Amino acid sequence: MRLVVIAFALALGACTSIRLAPPPVNAEVGVAFDRTHEIASFADGIADPQSGRRVTPDDPVRVASVSKLGTTIGVMKLVEVGKLDLTSDVSKWLGWNLRNPYFPDRPITLGMLLSHTASVREHDDDYVIPLGGSLQQEMADPKNWDPQHGPCDNYFRYTNLNFPIVGSIVEKVTGERFDIWMRHNVLEPMRLDACYNWPTCSDATVARAVELDQNGKPVKDDLHGKRPDCPVFVKDGQPCDLGLWKAGENGSLFAPQGGLRISARGLSRIGRMLLNNGTLDGIQILTPQSVETLFSQVWRFNGSNGVTDGGFYCSYGHATQQVPTPVHGCADDMGTGGRTLVGHAGDAYGMKGGLWIDRARGVGIAYFVTGVPDIAPRGPNTAFTAAETHAFRRAYALLPK
Repeated sequence: MRLVVIAFALALGACTSIRLAPPPVNAEVGVAFDRTHEIASFADGIADPQSGRRVTPDDPVRVASVSKLGTTIGVMKLVEVGKLDLTSDVSKWLGWNLRNPYFPDRPITLGMLLSHTASVREHDDDYVIPLGGSLQQEMADPKNWDPQHGPCDNYFRYTNLNFPIVGSIVEKVTGERFDIWMRHNVLEPMRLDACYNWPTCSDATVARAVELDQNGKPVKDDLHGKRPDCPVFVKDGQPCDLGLWKAGENGSLFAPQGGLRISARGLSRIGRMLLNNGTLDGIQILTPQSVETLFSQVWRFNGSNGVTDGGFYCSYGHATQQVPTPVHGCADDMGTGGRTLVGHAGDAYGMKGGLWIDRARGVGIAYFVTGVPDIAPRGPNTAFTAAETHAFRRAYALLPK
């Protein structure tokens, strides 16, 4: 969740002008692209504070909730081959009854989970379920459900816990570990050396990991060329034995909601695929219909039909945001000059980033900044932080006028 509580006093300049002084961050990276190629890029700052290694556009970073878009590309591939659909009760794939206990007669669909309208809630970061834990047991907790708004109410609240459910469904219908299936069926076809929670990335990519620091301390991927001792969450004193994995039992293990490690240049390839209606370098990744499904609005804020997190979330599709939203109470414009962009933002462990495309113009940007403190100033007239707004505008300025 975005914690942006200090007003920022700069006036909003032209959308393509860089009028903001760069906020202090560890690294700032951006790539601008069109349907066929990269237009330009920038990379400033430090990827690994311990060694002083400089960051590049090819260095993988934990892109937080941008991961949800990657996960949903995988879901749409399974929809295309008939293993999943967006409108059925997901209980049939999970093998147990997923219900909001306050609305027990209302089925929950995959489309609802992907659009954060399934009435799932979370508390105390319980979407991170330890190895050996059970998603079914977690969902039996009444605190993980909205008692006032049920499925079919089209009430939005951004909830990470939706995606461990999605990850469990992917494992159930494929019989494979989520990270491995995603690597073979989504990332490799796009020629991306990227991964969820590190196990399937190459040694060379692990060696380029961007460390995430917050408030001056390393909080994630403090690797220095070494793979993490355990790529999943385990309880203190418990062994990290991936042999305990069972398909669909715990879809949170490889963090489908936020664990994708990918470079800004890698994100730009995903953006190019989406701009080309599912095709990248002559290889069809998704059908045009699947791309349209990803970007079609499911929910739009009307003043009372959801939680916007300070105006940050105001229009949402299937794991995609649309910005800006010209509705009272929305503050989701970092400076697009009136143009509509679709994509997804990411925010965790001091990293702010995003992948955004302008489908009408056939262009897009990918960027991230690291080292953003817990309490960070907002950009001018927006719910996004000043650090992210600066990176967004810097990348956006690289696009042709």
